[in-house]
Amino acid sequence: MENKIKKSLRYSLLDGVFANIMAGLSDSFMAPYAIAMKASTAIIGILASLPNLIGALFQIKSASLVEFLGSRKALINSVVLIHALLLIPVIFVPYLFKYDQPLYLVIFYTLFVSIGTVAFPAWSSLMADHVPETERGKIFGWRNRLFGIINVSSMFVGGSILYLAKILMIKNSSMPMGWHSPFPGFTIIFSIAFISRLISWKFLTKMYEPKLVINGEHRFTFTQFLKRLLKSNFGRFVIFVSAMNFSVYLAAPFFPVYMLRDLKFNYLTFTIITMSATLTTFVMMNIWGRHADSVGNLRVLKLTSIYIPFVPIFWLISHNIYYLILVQLFSGFFWAGFNLSVTNFIYDAVTPQKRTRCIGYFNVINGIAMFSGAAIGGYLSTRLPPLFGYRILALLLLSAALRMAAVTLSSFVREVRKVKDISNLELFYSIIGL
Repeated sequence: MENKIKKSLRYSLLDGVFANIMAGLSDSFMAPYAIAMKASTAIIGILASLPNLIGALFQIKSASLVEFLGSRKALINSVVLIHALLLIPVIFVPYLFKYDQPLYLVIFYTLFVSIGTVAFPAWSSLMADHVPETERGKIFGWRNRLFGIINVSSMFVGGSILYLAKILMIKNSSMPMGWHSPFPGFTIIFSIAFISRLISWKFLTKMYEPKLVINGEHRFTFTQFLKRLLKSNFGRFVIFVSAMNFSVYLAAPFFPVYMLRDLKFNYLTFTIITMSATLTTFVMMNIWGRHADSVGNLRVLKLTSIYIPFVPIFWLISHNIYYLILVQLFSGFFWAGFNLSVTNFIYDAVTPQKRTRCIGYFNVINGIAMFSGAAIGGYLSTRLPPLFGYRILALLLLSAALRMAAVTLSSFVREVRKVKDISNLELFYSIIGL
């Protein structure tokens, strides 16, 4: 069995490589794609949040689907293949529809993302079975660092393709008529993303699945989960993370609008600023992961959540490109620890038999929080008074205030395993090597 697990982890690694190529070339450029279709700020907010909401609602039934199919792999393999195929209508939106292109993009992208998320609880449960509890921070941190480099490289390639396609469109008046639109560059990068997802699916089909026995005592409905939300430690953890994500998504979907529409950045500049945070996030995950194995995921969450509210505040100070890159590096540094520890805390807090169900329910509540944040943010983005000449900056200030409020909820969550006792300051010094 040990050899099967090792071989399966290798296949999982290859799946992750191509899945991150897909993500770097698709998810990162969906907002610019919508902006090229003249989408409104409200539509951008819906595009960023509705897929999370629908996908989260789908996940209510993820555990039941696993039980019906009798296998986590059966669900993962079928869903991921459909996920890949659903990228095709996203690619062809500007060619098939002359009017209301942003609306059709929202519909097809929502289907693409939401179907893909159905497999996530089962995949997370399977990966937790593959990796020992005491090594999850180190192993997932290393994996995520590798995937981050691939994701960022893909983003850079995608941004470069879009930039060059636009330059060619402007300079070469003899090009075919269809190439005088902003869309051929997007067609190229999304087509590569589609092929990459198919390759990642192929590797997923080769993974090994340890047998998991689920009895009646391990089953509970979403309603029962909600009733225990305030009473259980895991429930309070869900509330804390959801509150933070609500605050973040109040503004997060509108950064592309601010950069591309308000500040008039080109695609390459937008990509470099965006990928600065992504690169730092994944580079730092291994360091955060090793510390989380020792001091606990909750300690990392408490430290990183203190600094996350400062990110939108820093965006208020200047729109100098080099300054914004530094802000994104700061953002990626702390989001690395937060995101990694959220996932690993769930693995620690939930038994294997309940893991698929709990991850699904966790994602439902988070999806609702993110959708609500983005929807309210879209509404406020055209109604708040301008700050330093831009309404979106006022939205960033509000997001920062709500993030600070969300931080206080972490005090109601307790660590679920025995770890080294350390203060936030000591952990920070250790992370930066002092």
